[in-house]
Amino acid sequence: MSELSRRSMLFGVGAVALGLAGCSTGGGTKKASDLSGNSADSMTAYAVGDRFKAGKPLTFTTLYDDNTNYPYNKDWLFWSEVSKRTGVTLNPTIVPYSDYETKRSVIIGAGSAPSIIPKTYPGQEVPFIASGAILPVSDYTDLMPNFKDKVAKWNLEGDLDALRQDDGKYYVLPGLHQDVWPDYSLAVRTDVLQKLGLQTPTTWDELHTVLKAMKAAHPDSYPMSDRWSIPTPGGNLLNLLGQSYGTAGGWGYNNATWDPNAGQFVLTAGMDQYKQMLQYVNTLVQEKLLDPESFTQTDDQAKAKFTSGKSFVISTNAQELVNTYRPALATTIPGATVVKIPVPMGPAGATKMGSRLENGLMITKNARNSPDFVAMMQFIDWLWYSDEGEVLAKWGVEGVTYTVDPAGDYRFTPDVNYVGLNPKGTKNLQKDFGFMNGNFAYGGATKLLDSMFSAEELVFQKAMGARKTLAVPPPYPLTEDERQQSTLWDTPLKDYVTQQTLKFVLGDRPLSQWDAFVGEVKSKGGTSYLNLVNKAYQRYKGKKG
Repeated sequence: MSELSRRSMLFGVGAVALGLAGCSTGGGTKKASDLSGNSADSMTAYAVGDRFKAGKPLTFTTLYDDNTNYPYNKDWLFWSEVSKRTGVTLNPTIVPYSDYETKRSVIIGAGSAPSIIPKTYPGQEVPFIASGAILPVSDYTDLMPNFKDKVAKWNLEGDLDALRQDDGKYYVLPGLHQDVWPDYSLAVRTDVLQKLGLQTPTTWDELHTVLKAMKAAHPDSYPMSDRWSIPTPGGNLLNLLGQSYGTAGGWGYNNATWDPNAGQFVLTAGMDQYKQMLQYVNTLVQEKLLDPESFTQTDDQAKAKFTSGKSFVISTNAQELVNTYRPALATTIPGATVVKIPVPMGPAGATKMGSRLENGLMITKNARNSPDFVAMMQFIDWLWYSDEGEVLAKWGVEGVTYTVDPAGDYRFTPDVNYVGLNPKGTKNLQKDFGFMNGNFAYGGATKLLDSMFSAEELVFQKAMGARKTLAVPPPYPLTEDERQQSTLWDTPLKDYVTQQTLKFVLGDRPLSQWDAFVGEVKSKGGTSYLNLVNKAYQRYKGKKG
């Protein structure tokens, strides 16, 4: 999993709801109900628990997001095992991870996209809807028994509603999680805590106290120097704080935030909670507890400060903790210890926020006209949504990369390692075999998710799992005309709020000008945008009844 792969679990409903009006499928595409001539080589009786097997060898094209941490290899066991089990050969178009979103747009726009387009986060499908370049996949879920089964068992219909556009359809097949699971938090040097006689902070106020004690002991340092601020300043930090304060910030920022008490969306940047969040961060900066470069420096710069002992607190996820911080600290500061702490709590209390929908895939328009379309949808259902397919994509092949003990728990074979779960293993599950490759291994039951967590991470998940999950905000799908209008306000507003947020937290603009700032946001289109959003929400609410 890449550093930012979990980021879209925190997307706001605004990013998803910018739907376009009902679109043409174009190009002579048949109606969804007419599958005559498109069922060649499919299974006539395909149900939950069945392994898909094509009637004859088939090849399906797919876009492939190539991660530099485990670069594509045509000889991976993943490819051959998929083909062995299903009779399907996947023919990937390789696109570098660093350029995936841009190249994906170019390829789709040129009409040359492969049939299957994975690694698509909910909301990223919207720009391709109006042209009819991608299918309304909700029209075809009857071909996907495993997908429908998990949606029903895990009560995900409400989550899927957040994907629906103004025509009532959704255009991306998301990864499905049984439960919300958080990954991102803060890494803290526990050896420093112990030396100073400090307890692990559980709230943001306690973190403030810990940072002050660290500063007193190391007056020439910034106790916290953060990362993940490019391209979004304070991307992770403000996102965590936003949830803790009952608002939205950083990666999770949207101009409109759902207020359940008011029964409508409110202007995020005008919320008292947003101001309180900025006051907290500004205090850390003014007291020299948080490095002001945290909001502009590169990840490498932030990591270098942490792993050299110049700072003691930094944003993290599970993989960065194990793969980056610990190995580097073991070299530079022998005896240093670091843990990922549960997200500190704030005024909103013991809550967590997130989506149970993960990145998934789009299907291109041309695939609908293939004689093997039904077979392809059955194959997708098996690989992405069946229990067998999920285990294969995640763990690999039993007896080769993993075994199952008498208790039913998965264990890596002696020579296979993944994120330090089997340190003695000399072969890497991703690099050497192609499993957990980021394009196919997302979603699944909580038990399967937990199966690849260390004992330490399970403690973190248990602590976070005990918190109340906040309800998913209702969608507000926009018509095509509304979407065009919203673009005149939404992005410029976000840019302005981001700019002013940075000024407030760094002290370049005093918080005494808060009321003036809110007025500026409203006058720059905030009021108009909010009216549009609430109008769309009321229309959607009326349709749903």
